[in-house]
Amino acid sequence: MTPPRRDTGAPLPPVAAEVSAAAVESLTTRLRRRLDPAVESLAATPVDLAEDGTYGIRCGADAWVTLAPGPSGTITSPDQARCTCLLSPRCLHRAAVLAASPVADTIPSREPGPSPDRVSSAGSDADRVPSAGLDADHVSSAGLDTDRDSSAGLDTDPSPEGAPSAAAVPSAGPVPPAGRVPSAEGASPAGPVSSAGPALPTDAAPSAATALAGGPAPSGGPAVPTGRAARAVRAVSSAGPVSPAVPGRRPSAAQVRAAGGLWAAASAVLAAGAVAAGAVPQAELLRAAHTARLAGLHRAEGAALGVVRHLRETRDPQGAHRAHRADELVAALRELLLVTHRLKAADPDPGLIGGVPRNHRPEGPLRLYGVCREPVVGPGGTGGVVTHLVDDTGRWYLLRDVGPGDAARARRAGTAHVALRSFLSDHERLSRGGLVVTGAVVAPDGRLLAERGVRATFAAGRPWAGAVSATAAPDRLGSGHAPPLTGCDVRILAADGEEVLVRVLTGDAPGPTVRLAPAHPHPALAHTANLRRLGACPGLEVRVLGRVDPGRATTLRPLAVGPVPGAGATTLRLPEEWRDRADLGYDLLADAHFPAGAPCPPPSRLTAAEARPVDSPLRRVRDLVELAVTGGRRAAAEPARDGDRAGHVAALRRGGFATGADLFAALGAVAARRPRDAFGRPAGDDRDQYAAQWLATAVYLTGTEAALARGLWHG
Repeated sequence: MTPPRRDTGAPLPPVAAEVSAAAVESLTTRLRRRLDPAVESLAATPVDLAEDGTYGIRCGADAWVTLAPGPSGTITSPDQARCTCLLSPRCLHRAAVLAASPVADTIPSREPGPSPDRVSSAGSDADRVPSAGLDADHVSSAGLDTDRDSSAGLDTDPSPEGAPSAAAVPSAGPVPPAGRVPSAEGASPAGPVSSAGPALPTDAAPSAATALAGGPAPSGGPAVPTGRAARAVRAVSSAGPVSPAVPGRRPSAAQVRAAGGLWAAASAVLAAGAVAAGAVPQAELLRAAHTARLAGLHRAEGAALGVVRHLRETRDPQGAHRAHRADELVAALRELLLVTHRLKAADPDPGLIGGVPRNHRPEGPLRLYGVCREPVVGPGGTGGVVTHLVDDTGRWYLLRDVGPGDAARARRAGTAHVALRSFLSDHERLSRGGLVVTGAVVAPDGRLLAERGVRATFAAGRPWAGAVSATAAPDRLGSGHAPPLTGCDVRILAADGEEVLVRVLTGDAPGPTVRLAPAHPHPALAHTANLRRLGACPGLEVRVLGRVDPGRATTLRPLAVGPVPGAGATTLRLPEEWRDRADLGYDLLADAHFPAGAPCPPPSRLTAAEARPVDSPLRRVRDLVELAVTGGRRAAAEPARDGDRAGHVAALRRGGFATGADLFAALGAVAARRPRDAFGRPAGDDRDQYAAQWLATAVYLTGTEAALARGLWHG
């Protein structure tokens, strides 16, 4: 036997969904009740990594679990996980280790496709709702690049460990106004929050969400969508670039059954909530995801795997340093329920089937310009950096280096070398310079990959103002390109805790008051310290570049700042070598970078409107939707039991969101309703009606908030 090499920081290998689900299903009822505590106890258990690549975990005095992944680094067979106890393989130790391991992605093709689009049977886009692409603050523990001795950058292996899920969560996009419900074939996909577009009226999304739930039903359950309701559901589902619809081709009976199984498993998770959705509900969802894969439902399978990953991140006891993003779990569960709802109704849209994303080779060389660096601190003790680049047409690309190491590695990676064949540079130089890539291979999410035949040459950069002006390019989004960042010029008003109140500079007319919040609040990174320094200088004008917070339309999470051209003595004075930009995660702002003389202009007297920037008027609806996902059905029923529900509904109606008010009231009422028979006993389970009502509310919320955000930042 190969002597083990103790590596307490080594993460467990990814495990195929069917292997993890089978291990949990083999347990007795008594052992299943003990599974969640056993999984939690493994969080602080060291992992022994042997020289032959096997993993060893001590689970007790007489229990030693061994994981022997295959050549792909993934556990794909039950025989690759063994335990030394007498109950093996139907033992608690083996099931707990497999349940604590990351979930493996579907294996994508290594052959680069001929175009940025997916294979002909595909249709799923790889864009996420929160950031419409790679969310570097939340990197899947099953999607990590190897460390490569801090000499990485262009991903060298588009394998499951380095590629996105086969079907990531798409953006729901804006909902069509009442009376104008296009068909699936006529609906145009909507971009992410940061894309430009006209703002909808305050109540511009009533028809689709109301039709999905069968209309508000404070006293009765929502109906199953049919006819016009089904067309409305198709209209609000943006699947990105999809293959043309094939007339008459509907999901097979096996696919409809598989979608029904996924819907039931997802509905059970929604009813329980993240706090109660432990290893057993997750295993049921993984089993349903495996059945969906066998039926060819790649998009639904990928959405289910994404839900499981977010559930595990939410319940991770070692993830306390990272603020839980409930909006990401909401987006993943909304995508899963929406896709399975349409599939089990035999919707013929080919985009619902999805497919494995393929890499592509752009025609001709890529001339890229560095924009900024972003530190990555992901779950499971991972860290690194993502460098954002843009080309002359406004398309965005990513250069990523992520591996084990947490925040310490994220700090080192900011100046680590990027090696590609004979090319050698570092992320700091590239973020302020440029790059010419010949024979480039680009992943569907915009990541540059180091395939055979790729050559790169360092080139001069360009002024940062040119990159910021190209942020609004919604017509250029899609497979093969990263999402654009949002940039604008602002004037500092005041500090508000760790956030900064600013006013957007829009020319002669006064702009709206918004907030700047730390993009990554980890204490080891410089985001919070830099924002605190900016907040202490009211009257300063700066150019910011970042992402709009998906849960707060009036909050921008900046990644970099720079001086405002023509602002004179009221803007930043950055060193020449910084090329008029400061990466807030790496560069630390000092007194020398601010106007000479007085550190800052004297604080101005803020008006009430400036001190309280207008937040999303749908915040009440979002709070209820997120509460239902995290706390379960019982938590969602609380607004129907207290006296605040009427006040919330009235406030929504005063703001012009009549449909939002109806959906808010209906969701609380359906959550609180418990059907009983004549003898007072529970009469069946209306879990499907509750899931449909929650889905209708979530779809309405996403579409309307996305339109409001576009109108605010790009109106």
